[in-house]
Amino acid sequence: MHARPRSPRAPRAGRPLLGPTWFAAVMGTGIVANAAVTLPRALPGLRDAATVVWAGAALLLVVLAAGYVRQRALRLHATDPTLSQFFGAPPMALLIVGAGTLLLGKRIIGSRAALDVDWALWSAGTVLGLATACTVPYLMVTRHRFAPDAAFGGWLMPVVPPMVSAATGALLVPHAPAGQPRLALLLACYAMFGLGLVAILLVLAMVYSRLVHHEAPTGAVVPTVWIGVGALGQSVTALGALATAAPSALPAPYARGADVCALFGGLGVWGFSMLWLVLAAALTVREVRTGLPFAPTWWSFIFPLGACVTGTGTLAVRTGSQPFVWTAVAFYALLVAAWALVAWRSLHHAAGHAVRPGGRQ
Repeated sequence: MHARPRSPRAPRAGRPLLGPTWFAAVMGTGIVANAAVTLPRALPGLRDAATVVWAGAALLLVVLAAGYVRQRALRLHATDPTLSQFFGAPPMALLIVGAGTLLLGKRIIGSRAALDVDWALWSAGTVLGLATACTVPYLMVTRHRFAPDAAFGGWLMPVVPPMVSAATGALLVPHAPAGQPRLALLLACYAMFGLGLVAILLVLAMVYSRLVHHEAPTGAVVPTVWIGVGALGQSVTALGALATAAPSALPAPYARGADVCALFGGLGVWGFSMLWLVLAAALTVREVRTGLPFAPTWWSFIFPLGACVTGTGTLAVRTGSQPFVWTAVAFYALLVAAWALVAWRSLHHAAGHAVRPGGRQ
């Protein structure tokens, strides 16, 4: 069987309605809230609005998780070469909502409860993410068969969760017991950063090779090119967050080294992410001119834009550079506008399927 990337919304008789792709809606909504906290410019009322958005993401996570478990479609989706790539979305949804609980939810449920919830969601998301990062590539090698032009941005989804675990786990490092437990958590986060970064670069190389050697992607596959932007932006965010946490666990020379790595390594990766952003935007504009159909993959626009905000904001704080500050603010404005559009289209899409059930998402 040769598998080309296709829209996860393509109908097929007997297929379950809800696919793992929809967990990207939780990721996108959650990062709209989380990015507001890290924004290098405070805006009146922004934190209150972000708290409401975080609550919405948490509720959506519960609804989607319950619906997905109830339909018992895990084995079925694992056999699908396209849908199986999006198994990375549920663990990342857990991680993003968990981080939002620590950053924003404590105003509602209290600091102790928020910390406990984050520990639980981070642990579950990390275990699921590592399982996905190992299992999906194994299935790709042993079970699935792909045409030469099959690589697409969705191939990044299984390998990005460890990077998100590194970025969100850094928030928990200061809350871990001092000594060996705290050190172990920090080192584990750095190891997951390395795992994620190398895997991301390998997949990006395959996606780029597909782009230059075959016809340009069309239809609902186009938004998945943006996933590369999110993976790279999350790498910059993780470097900054880990450097902030390092002094609480590492000796001074290594903590200072983490700061240097966060700045210069982050700048280098950020530059590459901007290159990928321009490429993804150009391909999107090209497709919009001929008509870009709505699909769950539209959520691929949102998390990457949020990662641009957090990554750029990290560099703004570390450098004090005003261009970085205002670039982060501009990215956030674009993020909110894009999120509002995609959320509206998703609600309209869901309402239509509620009236006319059937198809696969």
